[in-house]
This record gives sequence, C-alpha cells and structure tokens, in this order.
Amino acid sequence: MKSCLIVDDSKVIRMVAKKILQEMSFETEEAEDGQGALQLCQDHLPTAVLLDWNMPVMNGIEFLRALRAMPGGDQPVVVFCTTENDIEHIQEAIEAGANEYIMKPFDSEILQAKFAQVGLIEG
Repeated sequence: MKSCLIVDDSKVIRMVAKKILQEMSFETEEAEDGQGALQLCQDHLPTAVLLDWNMPVMNGIEFLRALRAMPGGDQPVVVFCTTENDIEHIQEAIEAGANEYIMKPFDSEILQAKFAQVGLIEG
C-alpha cells in the first residue's frame, strides 16, 4: 500500500490531510517537525511526503535537503504544502528536490490533482 508522511506543526492540518489521504487509499504517518519526520524516514521511507515549510526544531527545507541526502532519499515524492507563496520560496523548494508545491489552505480536490500530476494516483 502507498504511504504518505504528513509533516506539519499544525495538528489541524495533519488531521485534515490524514482524512483526505486515507480516502485516497494512503497509509499515513505524522510528524510535527522535520526532525521527527527524518527519524521516521530512517526507519522506512514513505511513498510520498506532504511537507510544511515553517516548523520548529527543523523546518521543511532543512528536512527535504536531509531526506534527499539519505540513501534512497530520492525516492519519496515530496509535495510542499505551505503558506509561503513567493517565487523565491517555490524555486528554493524545487531546487532542494520538491516534486510539487501547493498552497494552504488546500482541499481534497487540490491534493488529488497534485498527487495525480506526480503519478501517485490515477488522474
């Protein structure tokens, strides 16, 4: 089964994302910061990561760079999900290895469309 790691310091965002992703037939795991997410990825890599930018301890971009440097870390599809919408942030995320970028707030339709674009689900 496909798995998605939801990385966000907002419990509400994690809860909403979990509900949508489970409806899309993903197993989900959650982390509230990049450091916790990295520890989960060291145990087993998910199929996808839904990643926030602004978090305590380790932010999203730091996590993404660390993930991509790990053995097999190039495999998970990473979708940034953030309020940072300026071109500099988007460019930095793509250069660091993000596959897609969506803005908060998001809904089921947006998440499904992005996951279809990157080949995680049927479009």
